[in-house]
Amino acid sequence: MHPAVFQVFDELCRSHNIRGAVLEVGATPDESTLLNLPSLAGVTEKIGINKAGASRFKDFSILNVDANAMTCFPDQRFDTVLCNSVLEHDRFFWKTLAEIRRVAKTGGLIVIGTPGYTKQRPRGILFGGDALRHSTLTLGIHNFPGDYYRFSEQTFREVFFEGMKDVVIRTVLVPPRIIGAGIRP
Repeated sequence: MHPAVFQVFDELCRSHNIRGAVLEVGATPDESTLLNLPSLAGVTEKIGINKAGASRFKDFSILNVDANAMTCFPDQRFDTVLCNSVLEHDRFFWKTLAEIRRVAKTGGLIVIGTPGYTKQRPRGILFGGDALRHSTLTLGIHNFPGDYYRFSEQTFREVFFEGMKDVVIRTVLVPPRIIGAGIRP
């Protein structure tokens, strides 16, 4: 994970003073996973899920769970749900979004990051023709295990965080990574 992405997630979590149970969708057993954010030092519980298999790292466990059906967790189980660089690889990302909302508590924080596209244009490159002038940069294909989608800031506002409160959307890097946060009503 790029340090700028890690930093934005940490800032968003720190601004909400997280203390309860935290779930990371797509957690990995290494230093770059979001469960290692400094802002999560005071939480009561950290759990990760990943289809790659169960494991343990530092102060958290990662369960072998499909994010499309988190049936091992009851409704409103987590105070915070984090998800980064997962939805673009998820053929049925809308199922994962529904599950994230279901397992987040009312008033809980949800933070999601994905590669995206924005109005950003590369500097120093001359564009010729309408197609190039109206195009955007996106992160290249990275099959792990597949790579299906890129999302816009509008998708974050109107799909990922529809109906949520206090929505914040940040864009970092070129090609862009979009990170959004909202409170589940």
